[in-house]
Amino acid sequence: MGQNVARGIEKAKVLIEALPYMQEFRHKTIVVKYGGHAMVDDFLKKQFALDVILLKQIGINPVIVHGGGPQINQLLDRLGIKPSYVEGMRVTDGETMDVVEMVLVGKVNKEIVGLINHCGGKAVGLSGRDGDLVCAEKLKVSSRRKDEELRNAPPELIDLGRVGQVTRVNTGVLESLYREDFIPVIAPVGVGDDGQAFNINADLVAGAIAGALAAEKLILLTDVPGVRDRQGQLLTTIERQQLAGLIADGTIAGGMIPKVRCCEAALCQGVAKTCILDGRVEHSILLEMFTREGVGTEII
Repeated sequence: MGQNVARGIEKAKVLIEALPYMQEFRHKTIVVKYGGHAMVDDFLKKQFALDVILLKQIGINPVIVHGGGPQINQLLDRLGIKPSYVEGMRVTDGETMDVVEMVLVGKVNKEIVGLINHCGGKAVGLSGRDGDLVCAEKLKVSSRRKDEELRNAPPELIDLGRVGQVTRVNTGVLESLYREDFIPVIAPVGVGDDGQAFNINADLVAGAIAGALAAEKLILLTDVPGVRDRQGQLLTTIERQQLAGLIADGTIAGGMIPKVRCCEAALCQGVAKTCILDGRVEHSILLEMFTREGVGTEII
């Protein structure tokens, strides 16, 4: 048997291994939060586009929600506007909101849509303002004072400007796109009752959309392999009931906390499974969905 035939057989075995997973996810909705290094590396951007197109071709409904924090900071820097953060959240005044919307909706979103279409897919770009897709309200954040004499005082209300939280998702907009075989690509900008735009964390938007659609899976692409235990070993599966303990003992800390909280909220809203993946790994979405071993951390 020649080497070409042997390689062909190995490829066929990979397809056969993937078959039951393809059958399981057919006609199901998968929401992917696209961010991190996978959004800035040209090679990984193209592989992501091809992965999404493949999902659509085999009958899966992918929905993409993207971030764009570094791109926003680049334009703010060019305009001489210094970004400000409170407890990890961007303070968004009117001027900053204009930049956020310009970058996320006018630049990043169109680049992702263009790449998917260039690679043979059918993508449509949206923001949460289109068709009132993502309705929002002002996010209210309070913080305890650190001063010793004020420690027992009521929490201090922090004004983050036009930073929002999702109140409702209009799934009809997405369902109409499904019927025409389009892939929705969504910028995390919401709309308030007064028509004003709100800047919303992309993880939260992805989780809310996944919950509203009762998605089969929510995937968060990050720049880390997943959740690690205290010894640094990857935790491949975590049950939702374990999260509070893992946060309390410091196993889950820092920027991973809001991501697992997002997964927890999505599970409570009816999403079947959630997963945190390393977007720096080529074809990480396909490896997670169509192989026995999977990659990253699954939260169920």
